[in-house]
Amino acid sequence: MISNSSDSTLETQWSEERHLSVSIQSQLVELKQGSNCIWAAPVSTAKNGVGEEEGSHQTPRGWFRIAEKIGDQLPLGSILQSRKPTGMIWTPELPMSEEDLILTRILWLEGVETHNANTKNRYIYFHGTNQESLIGQPASHGCIRLRNQAMIQLFDIVEIQTPVWIGI
Repeated sequence: MISNSSDSTLETQWSEERHLSVSIQSQLVELKQGSNCIWAAPVSTAKNGVGEEEGSHQTPRGWFRIAEKIGDQLPLGSILQSRKPTGMIWTPELPMSEEDLILTRILWLEGVETHNANTKNRYIYFHGTNQESLIGQPASHGCIRLRNQAMIQLFDIVEIQTPVWIGI
């Protein structure tokens, strides 16, 4: 469902609910209840900055909701391709790869504002990564990367439909 509401209307509506808030500037995700932070972890957003254009490899902004949770009970470091486990496990002992692997769990985002309505079709997720050393700096291809252990924690404490704010 796409909302034509302004950001301030959605902020008023959702900001008191339990929601995720991603700061592009701080490279941090927080789980909030109202204005109180109840969980936080460093992230890596897009190397190409922010934007909503298809193929831009940028992290979209605004209000979203978690549309799907994928990977429940998979082992830490499980490699997912096309949102399905491959049966292979990545470990930190493996050499650093330039390939941006999607690991451990996926929280697939759906944009709820007109300007970010294409988010789900852009395959924008929260996910674990094989490039954990880059967490805390912009390095992704548009998704929001977390360390794999933090990704499991986040997956376990949010539900489908949880509101998500991504902002500067």
